[in-house]
Amino acid sequence: MNLKPPFNALVLCTGNSARSILGESLFNHLGKGRIRAFSAGSRPSGAVNPVAIETLDKHGIPRPADLRSKSWDEFAGDGAPRIDFIFTVCASAAGEACPVWPGHPVTAHWGIDDPAHVEPLAARRVAFENAYQALEKRIAAFLALDLEHLPAEAIAAAARSIHEACQ
Repeated sequence: MNLKPPFNALVLCTGNSARSILGESLFNHLGKGRIRAFSAGSRPSGAVNPVAIETLDKHGIPRPADLRSKSWDEFAGDGAPRIDFIFTVCASAAGEACPVWPGHPVTAHWGIDDPAHVEPLAARRVAFENAYQALEKRIAAFLALDLEHLPAEAIAAAARSIHEACQ
């Protein structure tokens, strides 16, 4: 069965303060309405990392007005948006027992090094830039796929190969 746009993507990481925030914002910006992205974490930190905001601002990426660190439980219950694609961007979130996602979305793991706790601040900024560049490359490649016509299994395989090709 083929999926229909607009697609909903969920970017997951444990704390939902850095990589998943970058991913959500990049998907929304680069997807140009074709994809509506969200982010969440298994154990949300409760705050968006200020260097994530700084990195998005540096690249002119608009942030959703409601950008915040939130639990993945918001996307597993009744009334949650239908999720078509789930991307885990940290190893711990990929290995955790995830909620049962309604509709069996396409899932892929795109591991990105955690920039949030790199010290000193100058090195953290470099780490965030590296995470941003890695996510931008993967997301652009994913959006180049014919998501409207490929079967879900082919999209999943392509998402996994995008990660491998962008290492």
